[in-house]
Amino acid sequence: MRQLRTFEAVLRHGTVTDAAVALGLAPSSVSEQVRSLERSLGVDLFVRRPGGMRPTAAGERLRGWARRLLADAEAARRDVAAVPETVRLGALETIAATYVPRVAARLAAERPGLDVALTSSVSRAALLDGVLDGSLDAALVLDSGGPLGELGYPVPSGALEHVDVEPVPLALVAAPGHRLAAAAGLEPVDLRGERLLVNVPGCSFRYAGERLLGEVVERVEAGGVPVLRSWAAQGLGLALLPEFAVSDDIAAGTLARLDLDVPALALRLVFRAGSDADDDLRALLYAVVAPDTL
Repeated sequence: MRQLRTFEAVLRHGTVTDAAVALGLAPSSVSEQVRSLERSLGVDLFVRRPGGMRPTAAGERLRGWARRLLADAEAARRDVAAVPETVRLGALETIAATYVPRVAARLAAERPGLDVALTSSVSRAALLDGVLDGSLDAALVLDSGGPLGELGYPVPSGALEHVDVEPVPLALVAAPGHRLAAAAGLEPVDLRGERLLVNVPGCSFRYAGERLLGEVVERVEAGGVPVLRSWAAQGLGLALLPEFAVSDDIAAGTLARLDLDVPALALRLVFRAGSDADDDLRALLYAVVAPDTL
């Protein structure tokens, strides 16, 4: 089992050095465990190159076996030690407060006794890497409704699956006295020359603004959601934000929602294709979007 864990780590990380860091071992120990596994099987599992390790055909065949055996071993450990089943769920900080509790509750309702371990991060890349390296079972991110990463963010190499949980409506807002606040049926071209307040590069709402408005607006980096909301209310520019973050301000009249058709984003659960216990995990994650759980 130790050799299989080491083999799987080298597969995931692509180099002995990175696998050693992930496992907390010396690189020489990782190399020896892989060589010992190869000797016991009588085949080469990796093509060794200066830039890293690539699995051979035999290594690819062992990949699925290794993950199934490791998953069975972990399931046996949990059963014998009476350890509660755990799903490790990561999420972007921007949606952690609003959407994560609902998704965690759906998971727990689908599987009574399930322990949902939550992690939030400002880095989408860190979440997706966590899914790929097995430190997370799934991650909640925002995307368009198309292929993973269609919103514009880079997708790491590796087999990832996703299921869309629910739409996340967006609103383009401005100060109540803005020249377009009372205009009906706006098109993106009507915003030419306006200033769009944005968060740092990589923000989901910034990506959505770029897809929606292209180059017709000037972009002004302001900060996170609270700063964008405050600056927009003070007439410093427009802001494209999730509806849940501005609904109270719109109702109170401190922000005006512009009448522009804005496509919603998708709240997306991302998990590793062919991951450990993949069939059971996939069934559990897909269950959170079943009609009777919404």
